[in-house]
Amino acid sequence: MKQPKKLQQTAKKRTTSKSGATLTGDAVMLLQKDHRKVEALFAQFGRAKDAQKKELIVGQICTELSVHMSLEEELFYPACHENDVEEAPLDEAQVEHDGAKTLMAELKEQSASTQFYDAKVKVLSEYIKHHVGEEEMRNGVFAKARKAGIDMTALGQAMKARKKELMTQSQSGGINPPKLLSRPAGKSRFTHEHYDANGQG
Repeated sequence: MKQPKKLQQTAKKRTTSKSGATLTGDAVMLLQKDHRKVEALFAQFGRAKDAQKKELIVGQICTELSVHMSLEEELFYPACHENDVEEAPLDEAQVEHDGAKTLMAELKEQSASTQFYDAKVKVLSEYIKHHVGEEEMRNGVFAKARKAGIDMTALGQAMKARKKELMTQSQSGGINPPKLLSRPAGKSRFTHEHYDANGQG
């Protein structure tokens, strides 16, 4: 089973923590855990009434989604491509990511009192719900990746370590959201944008 070159290099560097403990975790399980966390945040938003609380929750959603998308685009999807997982579902997943990123950028620029704010959060939640369904369905991307024989343990180790790096960045000044990879060069709105830990620029 062939691993992406980036994964091979990352796994060698990150198989143990500073304390010497082995990093464990199946890649698909880690991604599914992210899905459940974001679903819970959307549910919290639906119950929130205070504008400031809504903005805080949306900031958390954008941070979680930015990190999650980075893990998929930097590590998971390349592993799928290099192990001959069907291309069409991966391309569709990337387009879905980019649609969500566009809404995230708009929400970042607005306050909860702005017209269509709640509607945009709702549409973002529907994008993510559909995307998660496509990945987790019986014959979805996750199932295809397992069938392809990808080393989910090694991939999970690399993803867990990368997530730790990204979350640290989000707490110490912000992370750069993933670029719009399905858009023509020069069309990304994310080139100079970032989210801090609360989703504020």
